[in-house]
Amino acid sequence: MTALLRHAVCPEGTWDVALARPGPALLPGVRLYRGVRFGTGVVRRRLEIPGPWVTLVLGFGPPMRLISPARAPGVPAIDLLLASSVSGLQTRPTIGEHGGHLAALEVVLTPYTAHRLLGVEMGALANRHLDLADVAGARASRLGDALAELPGWSARFALLDRELTRWLEAGPEPAARLVWAWRRLAASGGRLPVSVLAAETGWSVRQLENRFNEQAGMPPKAVARVMRLNRAMRLLAAGSLAPADVATTCGFSDQSHLHRDFKAMTGATPRAFFAARLTGPGGPAEPPVADRVAGQVTSAPAGSRGGASAHSSKTAARALREDPVPAGRNPAPGT
Repeated sequence: MTALLRHAVCPEGTWDVALARPGPALLPGVRLYRGVRFGTGVVRRRLEIPGPWVTLVLGFGPPMRLISPARAPGVPAIDLLLASSVSGLQTRPTIGEHGGHLAALEVVLTPYTAHRLLGVEMGALANRHLDLADVAGARASRLGDALAELPGWSARFALLDRELTRWLEAGPEPAARLVWAWRRLAASGGRLPVSVLAAETGWSVRQLENRFNEQAGMPPKAVARVMRLNRAMRLLAAGSLAPADVATTCGFSDQSHLHRDFKAMTGATPRAFFAARLTGPGGPAEPPVADRVAGQVTSAPAGSRGGASAHSSKTAARALREDPVPAGRNPAPGT
């Protein structure tokens, strides 16, 4: 049975956000449910950063625009409109945008759980955002339709529990050593050398890489890089350590190394990113700050509130390159 963790509602009725912990049968692989509804009519843009998780979005309203920066000079940015989506492991930032009208449920899960849930090789989802129905089939569309018919978040979370349990039961079991290796790497904050991790699992480095590519989506070295940044984000946000000490604690060679990885994976400098997150809510018409995963730093405002939206991938790519996260007035929950 799901446990409702938080339900924030706008006094004027223009938005509400609900967080819930999935039922015991789905834990710990399915980490969190989040329901969001916006009816503000105000364009919202969020810069979403990489994390060691896969995200499913089941939408029952207007689609969301997902914009990823160009992979190389001369290569266009990716600009998609999706109501329901699956996002694999990412090493690059994504801008999520909607026009102020949105209704969706978000499911955050470990990559090896996503592998079992969806029954696909996770490498095919790495650094991609895809229509959920293209990956999960007609069952995804049926689930989205059923969620739209229910009257509230508690009923929707309960339906998610039932349906995702069925999906898991029908999917392939992840390799026990892969699950152990993922948790071991996560416990180290991404600092454990891949050779040591392979030796501890009893696999060769090549075998470990193959399993990670298949059931997580990326080789362990790339996953470790995301995990290190994830930990550094939390420590920088806490403000108890100087940036140079954060770099050392998290396994970066020096502060410049941390800065380079931060910029590569968020599109922003640390100063710009955290300045944007520090801007406060603008009143009852705006939801409070809420990162999609408790205790993690996952997003920041992208673009000024009420300003022009990213009408093209070229505009989004330029925003990431020149002014990745200009300080807006309202850091809302991740779109």
